[in-house]
Amino acid sequence: MRGSIRARGNSWQITIDTGISDNGKRKRHIETLHGRKGDAQKRLNELLVNIEKGIYVPPGRLTLAEHLHNWLEGYCKTSCSQRTYDGYQSIIEQHLIPALGHIRLKNLHPQAIQKYYGQACERLSPLTVHHHHRVLSQSLKYAVRQGYLGRNPAEMVDPPSPRRKPMRTMTPGEVETLLDLAKDSAYYPAIYTALSTGLRQAELLGLRWRDVDLDMLSISVSQVLYKRRGVCQFKEPKTSHSRRRVAMTPKLATYLRGYRAEREGLSLLLGKPLTLDSLVFANVDGKPIDPGVLSHAFGKMARQAGLNGVRFHDLRHTFASLMLLRGAKPKVISEALGHSSVAFTMDTYSHIIDGMQEDAMALLDEVLPVGVNGHSVKILSPNRRQASES
Repeated sequence: MRGSIRARGNSWQITIDTGISDNGKRKRHIETLHGRKGDAQKRLNELLVNIEKGIYVPPGRLTLAEHLHNWLEGYCKTSCSQRTYDGYQSIIEQHLIPALGHIRLKNLHPQAIQKYYGQACERLSPLTVHHHHRVLSQSLKYAVRQGYLGRNPAEMVDPPSPRRKPMRTMTPGEVETLLDLAKDSAYYPAIYTALSTGLRQAELLGLRWRDVDLDMLSISVSQVLYKRRGVCQFKEPKTSHSRRRVAMTPKLATYLRGYRAEREGLSLLLGKPLTLDSLVFANVDGKPIDPGVLSHAFGKMARQAGLNGVRFHDLRHTFASLMLLRGAKPKVISEALGHSSVAFTMDTYSHIIDGMQEDAMALLDEVLPVGVNGHSVKILSPNRRQASES
């Protein structure tokens, strides 16, 4: 099996021999790809592998289901994290293929996509359907790059607008109530640290003692813990913004010193000395805490504290809101949270920032002097006016 790449102006033509037809003529697959030569070489290799595996389908007969599978295996598997891949695969297998998979790719029109969105919104939230739109649109954008489509039909469709759920943050009084109720729980250390740093649950459960500098008052986020198909796995943070150093309060440093001393004593009793690679927040035997178990236990404690609807992730939101209300700069908060930009942080917590205007006006009112009436408008008599004009 042979394949070649040839420059055609600003694009690349890929040609592959696919066998011999019934009449004895050689069959070829030809497609044009815009971009770099490296992209064309990657596409050529992908086609050769598909032909070798017997899963090659001529573009004219390619269905959406076949294209989505090719996109998953040929692009997502090498360009996305396993967690993202699993999410895409679930949406494709459970929703997109059952509804639209039978349609030939070249015959997929915006009307069919729009109809699917309308039907899906009858049983799913607008946010969920919006996720479906993102996956479908990305896969069709890939089809355009590969020369299968002239344009992306998903770009001509209006996806449902996701309604953002009201963010639940706790007041200082509610925080005190929650911590008082959780003080005897094995999960109290993780809860207290989450409130003090704004770290995500996966970041907290991935922390090792080598990541915690109690002298410099800082925590380094270098690995996270996710649960995939029932198995806990450690991974690197997804983005460069997530891989960061977070400052800690002196109170948290003091608390973690005492907590570490307790863990060292327990480890000695169990015959497993604590090391720099030991997890900061772990079960008694040192094994990782199951994220689902932690979330469930926290939800139960929150309900007992009268905080219905508060999730573990809301500890992160509470950290951000308390920082904002205490006058911390958005850029500092954005870096602590590992956000991609300050604009994202401002948008996420815009309702809190809007509510701070009254407090800002109160501070301004304390600074400015009281206005004095009687001096803003001066009325001159006709004689005096003439004198002043002369």
